[in-house]
Amino acid sequence: MINLAVFGAGRIGHVHAINASGLGSVQIKYLVDPIAGEHQALLAARLGAESVSADTVFSDSSIDGVIIASSTDTHAELLLKAAKSGKAIFCEKPVSLNFATVEAVTNAVEVSGVACFLAFQRRYDPDFRFVRDRVVSGDAGTLEHIVMHTRDPSPPSVAYISHSGGMFRDQAIHDFDMARYLLGEEIVTVYAVGNCLIDKEIGDAGDIDTAMVTLTSASGRFVQMINCRRAPFGYDQRLEVLCSKEVLYVENRPQRGVTIADVSGFRASPPMSYFIERFAAAYRNEIVAFVDMIETGRQPLAGIRDGLEAQRIAEAAIVSMQTGMPIHIGPDWRP
Repeated sequence: MINLAVFGAGRIGHVHAINASGLGSVQIKYLVDPIAGEHQALLAARLGAESVSADTVFSDSSIDGVIIASSTDTHAELLLKAAKSGKAIFCEKPVSLNFATVEAVTNAVEVSGVACFLAFQRRYDPDFRFVRDRVVSGDAGTLEHIVMHTRDPSPPSVAYISHSGGMFRDQAIHDFDMARYLLGEEIVTVYAVGNCLIDKEIGDAGDIDTAMVTLTSASGRFVQMINCRRAPFGYDQRLEVLCSKEVLYVENRPQRGVTIADVSGFRASPPMSYFIERFAAAYRNEIVAFVDMIETGRQPLAGIRDGLEAQRIAEAAIVSMQTGMPIHIGPDWRP
């Protein structure tokens, strides 16, 4: 039996904890949330877990791994403590909103030798994995160009915006990671534009709600990203990969697979309402992969350095937007 501790009893912590507890080889022994409340008590009771402090987790030698799904400002410290105590790590992105901290923590975790899984769940989505596998196999031909659409159904609260780190570090970081994953190489140029076109309060909080980003890879291939905090029809998550033999599309997944036709035309179901529903299978798959990493040592599809490199692109996008200039990046580039 693998004993895990979960940090964070909020929305994504709840998803990971329930998925992990559903595996026959896993026991959620501890639940840690600094904001204790009814949601924590209910989740702990459902899991049969004990609500404890972080110190209890890291001093318990029976804990094999930790799932870090608490607020972003806690990630760096928890990663370091988990690495020091030799516990396998599953961590939500980003590692920190401070890039220097991300670099320091990444280096420390890698030096420790502790296995670390960075939760870029799209890598575990069946559709995105199919596209990646078809490109890597050569069946699709040479990948030349990628277009990604990521639009939320509605803007988050201003309270969330104020501590999210901004649209590029919070939302678009998944697209930056997917660009690296599909291309199989690093990004060398970032050009980003952004504005606040939806909600003035988001701009007043220092963020944007609409952006377009162009990335150039080391071999000269291009990625066009379209990001927005609102789509009138619901959660918009689409991918187009242009290859020499094929064009691969990942479309929005509808709530129902039924189209209604009558004399007025054809009506289809709206897309799934948000990322939790859209990527439900991906969230399950990545927890299965995390447990497999603990049991067999198999490397995850995304490690902590992937988090660092995706955030390097995010930081470059912020600088590009602020300066109006394309930013040339490499392994030593820092904001």
